[in-house]
Amino acid sequence: MTNESVHRLVLGDVEVIRVVEWQGPFVPVSGLVAETAGEVWKDNEDWLVPDHWEPDTDRLVIALQTWVLRSGGRTVLVDTGVGKGRERPGSPPFHHWQGDLLGCLAKGGVRPQDVDVVVNTHLHIDHVGGNTVEADGEWIPAFANAQYLIPAADDVHFGPDGGYGNGSQADGLLIYEDSVAPIHRAGQAVRWDGSHRIDEHLTLESAPGHTPGSSVLRLDSGGDRAVFVGDLLHSPVQILQPCCNSNACLDSEQAVASRLRVLRRAADQRELLVPAHFAGATGAVEVRRGGGGFTLVGRS
Repeated sequence: MTNESVHRLVLGDVEVIRVVEWQGPFVPVSGLVAETAGEVWKDNEDWLVPDHWEPDTDRLVIALQTWVLRSGGRTVLVDTGVGKGRERPGSPPFHHWQGDLLGCLAKGGVRPQDVDVVVNTHLHIDHVGGNTVEADGEWIPAFANAQYLIPAADDVHFGPDGGYGNGSQADGLLIYEDSVAPIHRAGQAVRWDGSHRIDEHLTLESAPGHTPGSSVLRLDSGGDRAVFVGDLLHSPVQILQPCCNSNACLDSEQAVASRLRVLRRAADQRELLVPAHFAGATGAVEVRRGGGGFTLVGRS
């Protein structure tokens, strides 16, 4: 199914706008989170269905979405989706994908010229495609006035210096050349490492493993806290089984360590956990410690 939608909430002094381009059953569980144990899906079917799992086909239900944060008088985008009309022959689900990020943003009252900062939590195919648009046969930045924050480790790994990921993505060269290189050519790219403070409410922190430069964005304002975790999690099942990686994680041990660190802090500091691809009504969850691991608030 497709379900373009816009939802808003306020955390402290920050307005958060969830812009959903598409959501629905995507790939089989084995195609993305194969390490998760089969019984955990059946044991939690009562709440995984229908927002996170389609049991009849054993497919994950995910969302392709962008988070818009209005903070300190500026507009910040977190990840930009797959893009529109991209050549992705090695990734059939996304080959010539007809995304409409700009149209969806417009429904949320966000114009391209008003975007001040674009955060790419990492440089995978479904997080950078909306960075650029085609104009007169060339790819140019979609947000002409924005600073694009790019993790330095990912820029090296997925760029020409790293051999476009050394084949870690089938379309690595295409992704970098149409979605990242134009940002550099326009002088709008800012590479960062370790941590990067956007403003008094928003801070980027490295969380490597899924990719070398994978990062999370922390929000702390007026007593409210949230952490936008990118692809640290693809399914709530990974909260119950945090040592289970996605098939796309490049460094398994590092990915587990980053996931555990972020989950522990989210549970202890009551941070709202906001993954890139969770579907459902809110796209976010609350976690607590329990049973020697983690539990989801409101879930058995």
